[in-house]
This record gives sequence, C-alpha cells and structure tokens, in this order.
Amino acid sequence: PTAMHLSALVSLAHDLLPALEQLRDALQQKADEFMPIIKTGRTHLQDATPIRLGQEFLGYAGQIERGIARVRHAQQELSEVALGGTAVGTGVNTHPEFSARVCQLLSEMNGVTVRETSNHFQAQSTLDNIVEASGSLNTLAVSLMKIANDIRWLGSGPRAGIGEIDLPAVQPGSSIMPGKVNPVIAESVCMVCAQVIGNHTTITIAGQSGNFEINVMMPVTAYNLLQSISLLATAARNFTEQCIKGLQATARGPEMVERGLAICTSLAPIIGYDAAADISKVAYKTGQTVREVAREKTNLSEEELDRILDPAAMTRPGLDDGPAGG
Repeated sequence: PTAMHLSALVSLAHDLLPALEQLRDALQQKADEFMPIIKTGRTHLQDATPIRLGQEFLGYAGQIERGIARVRHAQQELSEVALGGTAVGTGVNTHPEFSARVCQLLSEMNGVTVRETSNHFQAQSTLDNIVEASGSLNTLAVSLMKIANDIRWLGSGPRAGIGEIDLPAVQPGSSIMPGKVNPVIAESVCMVCAQVIGNHTTITIAGQSGNFEINVMMPVTAYNLLQSISLLATAARNFTEQCIKGLQATARGPEMVERGLAICTSLAPIIGYDAAADISKVAYKTGQTVREVAREKTNLSEEELDRILDPAAMTRPGLDDGPAGG
C-alpha cells in the first residue's frame, strides 16, 4: 500500500501538476487575448445571448484551476500511509517508531509528504484514499473532455461548421480529401479522458472488493491509478503545446453576432417577453436581423436600439444596458 501511495504522490507532484499549471496558464493567456472578441453564445446547442470568446476560455481556465485544487486534495489523501501496521493493522513485530522514522526518510528522499495514518485498521484494510484520489482524476478527465470537445466544435468547418477558431495543423488530415485538417490533438485528449474514466470504474470496483483486513486488488488499482496520472499529464502537455498555444480566432464569431436571434433578450425588459419573442420569430422566418424587425415593430429610436442591442453591453451583468442573464 505504501509503495502505491508513494509512487502516485511522486507522479502527481512532478508530472501531472506541472502539466496542469502550464495548461491553465495557456488557457488564461488565450482568455486575455480573445477577450475583445464578441460572438454568439450557445445553450442546448442553440443560439443564446452574446458572450466574449475570452469569457469562454476564462471558463476553461477555471475548470483546470479547480482540477488542480482537486489534485492537491488527492495528494493530502495519498500522503497518509499504512506503513507500520504489518499484517492486519496491529503493528505486531515492528518497532513503535518504525513508521514515523521511515515516513520522514521517504518524504525527504522523494520531495513529497508521507505521514503515518492515525488509524492503521482503516488504512490497512481499504483503498478508500486511492478511490478518492482517482475520483479527482476522473473529474479532471470530465473537465478536459468538455474543453477539448468545445474546441473541436468551435474549430469545425472551415466552411460548413462553426469555424470561430482555427486549430493548429499538426499532421496531414486525410488521404482522401486534400487539405483537410483534423483536430487530432483535441481528439487524442478525449480518448485519454475516456480511458481515465474507465480506469476510475476499475478502481471503484477494486475498492469495494476488499475483505476484512486486506484488499487483494491493489495491483490492478495501482496499475490503473498510475496510468491515469501518466496519461493525463501527457495529454495536458500535448494539449497545451500543440493546440491551445496555437489557437487563432477567426472573424466568423463577430460577423454572426448581429444576425443572432437571442439578442432580442435585451428587448424583453423594455417591450415585454412576448413582444421580444415575436420579434425573434419574425426575424427567423424572414431572414431579417432582430434590429431590422424591432425597427418595424416598436417605437424605439435608432439610438435606443443601438444601446439596447449592443452586443458588448450584453456580455456584462445588469439591466440598464443589456440583460441580466438567465
């Protein structure tokens, strides 16, 4: 058990956490770079109120920041070891100071914190700490898959898709379609995440399979835990270097904002929900913009329409210049 905890602690500290910190910083840098770019938001895969491309990336950076916090909590769980409990947790045939002394040496040698458990019977007979640590990795995989999928979709096209960002071309895309560029790095991240989520299921089953004073499924648990850490670290580094850092915004997002139907949301506090919804429906059926229909169906002046339908104002909270959200 101690070897499993120690190897995971070392891998988390020296491999995964540095990779996640680099990914978070790269996403934050893109958030700052893309903040001036206003585009149409999407909920339920349908057009929603405007959002800044930088705000979307700010959300991605926040997911990784919270993932880092979860991994750090996992480190605290894994730092507690069963060393010194011997066969069943009683500590029979060992020196009373054995665990404390060895834990100190292990901490100094490996640059991580290792401490003797305060309850050898739970530490000896369960894999609860490992299951919780794997749960943190599982959540991180869920976050990474969401980010990678969003980026794939935002880069879809180049003409028949969303096409709001350009992804770096890192390999020839298709032997059949010349010039095609596939989002292979984002796709590889999704595959890694699928594997990590599957590993967590294995670890969960192993964790519930202990009997009395020992859990005999430690080998498969260690294998899957260490694989998850290694895969996530490698995927995070590749994602940062070969995808995130090379992302470029296109003109597609800003071009479509004015044609978005959900900007009628900011009309609702002024003319009422039903009237705003009617404007949206007419705009959809006729191909007009919300502004053009509102000009025909309301008494609002051009100056008022400029203020109410300002996409930039709609990316901030409040009712004066735009909608409060929802």
